[in-house]
Amino acid sequence: MTEVLQTVTKKAILLGNEAIARGIVEAGCLVATAYPGTPSSEILPAVAKYADEMNSPMAVEWGVNEKVAFETAMGASFAGARSCAVMKQVGLNVAADPFMSVASYEMNGALLLVVADDPGPHSSQTEQDSRYFAMFAKIPCFDPASAAEAKEMVFDAFALSERFKIMTMLRPTVRVDHCRQDVELGELQKQPGTVRFEKDASRWVSLPAKVRINHPKLNKKIADIREAFETEFGKYNYEVPPKKEGVLGIVASGVSFSLVTDILKGMGREDVGILKIGTPQPLPVKMVASFMEKYPKVLFLEETYPVMEMQMPDRTKILGRWNGVVPSAGELLPEVIAEIVSKVLGPGAPEAPETEMLKSAIQELGITPRKPMLCPGCPHRASFFAIRQAIPNAINPSDIGCYSLGVNQKGLDTVVAMGASVTVSSGLSLVSRITDDKRPIVATIGDSTFFHMGLLGLVNAVYNKHPLVLAVLDNSITAMTGGQANPAVGTKLRKGDEGRVVDIEQACRGCGVSHVVTLNAYDVAAGKAAVKEAWEYAKEHEEPAVIIFRYPCMLLRHEQAKIRVMVDQEKCVGCKFCINFFNCPGLVFNDAANKAVIDDRFCVSCGVCRSVCPHGAIVEASGEGR
Repeated sequence: MTEVLQTVTKKAILLGNEAIARGIVEAGCLVATAYPGTPSSEILPAVAKYADEMNSPMAVEWGVNEKVAFETAMGASFAGARSCAVMKQVGLNVAADPFMSVASYEMNGALLLVVADDPGPHSSQTEQDSRYFAMFAKIPCFDPASAAEAKEMVFDAFALSERFKIMTMLRPTVRVDHCRQDVELGELQKQPGTVRFEKDASRWVSLPAKVRINHPKLNKKIADIREAFETEFGKYNYEVPPKKEGVLGIVASGVSFSLVTDILKGMGREDVGILKIGTPQPLPVKMVASFMEKYPKVLFLEETYPVMEMQMPDRTKILGRWNGVVPSAGELLPEVIAEIVSKVLGPGAPEAPETEMLKSAIQELGITPRKPMLCPGCPHRASFFAIRQAIPNAINPSDIGCYSLGVNQKGLDTVVAMGASVTVSSGLSLVSRITDDKRPIVATIGDSTFFHMGLLGLVNAVYNKHPLVLAVLDNSITAMTGGQANPAVGTKLRKGDEGRVVDIEQACRGCGVSHVVTLNAYDVAAGKAAVKEAWEYAKEHEEPAVIIFRYPCMLLRHEQAKIRVMVDQEKCVGCKFCINFFNCPGLVFNDAANKAVIDDRFCVSCGVCRSVCPHGAIVEASGEGR
């Protein structure tokens, strides 16, 4: 009798970002860095978790910003270590300088850049396509269609990096990052090669003379990689032929492939062929051209820009973004793809059942979207209110973070990019020197964003003597992206790793700021006084002043006194001041009674709103009335 041995495959239901993280650890990565940003934020914490579970020797660290994170991973790869940097699409803007330079280097260890894109966008100031950055830098890019494929692509991206000594990119989008799928779990692989930095200035020093040598080499590499994508990566680039005579071909990459496959199945269409592309940069052009010859017309589906379309020499038969068939902005949601496919197939093409159901459900439920708001009890709400009350006519530049929602309180006037609150304020202060516009300038920035990019702007403002007030909203967490640590917190990701707290007040004084005040963000009266004093100092001394509004984020579940409040209906005059300028989910307006009331579903009993009502109608609740 022959004994049959069976291999038991371990699987787990993972978030797409967790699958990517698992791949990074299993692949033997030795250095992983990141700066948090939705939709990439879960990747590095998951890397740390799996590294602990699998006893990996790897180092896992948050960088102070994306440029720092990228350069840290880059330096480790110079020494021969498999390394990885993680960020979102706008984070790559911050890291663009070293990213462009290192693209032409002859790498020693593998360097993988994971950039999570946010088509839509859901939580970004742009919906840019990082595959364009890959084209710009002339590096290869993998575009996963699922969580399992994203994990597998991590291994191939590392291997391709080592094979061609080139940086590689993995570009998941939000629906891959945040999907859930059963994923095979593997074992920890050993790092290939030797890890040791070898001095070689001709290799690691980016001089113009060296670039003139490296750029032609890079062009040859990308041509060779394109050929490899044509012939060796059939698991990512493959055709799904139609069962009947084909009336339409669809070239799809990323999650668009998964969506259109389900949509066609739901429509019962067996006369449409699909070419799946998992390596859109450099595009396997010959493969795509051969596919296109089989169909009278070909639809290109990709997020977010026409990266594949642009690489085709002949676009005559292509239906896509270049001729308006596919929208030039916005996420390719299932209902959007279904509508595009229906129009392309022509009259009589049925809608996907899922699309009809969604439209019906939205109409039946009468869903009205609600604006995003700061959480109940958020200390930023009190800070914005104090700033507005202290100097109502001030110009209020702000920054990237959950405190951007202060726009609902009319508490900010500009938001551009990380750290721009300080530098925009400097620009406004220069205008005030040469015009009659002498309005006060009070900027706001979060604690993590302050270290990310605010410090440089503050140094510039001190050096050039720009009179402005910078309010640092310190809630002891990087809240908007999921609660990660930052230098002001000091904690690290791996078990046993210890960081060191970098004090914001000391950092400001180290930049040369003389007037620095730290106070409890919940204390609205103290906040008003501090803002007035800071502006008077900045104006008199012609230099920046800093206020640090400090109180822990409510997501930290910290202990605090509970102060139940109620709205005195006799004192409330229905002016909606509390609704319009405090904007707390715990305060709602009863239109029928023309009165504000407390919504017990959301109120966290922080008691701050007692300082808000100009008529003194919000008071501490002594009985059961709310």
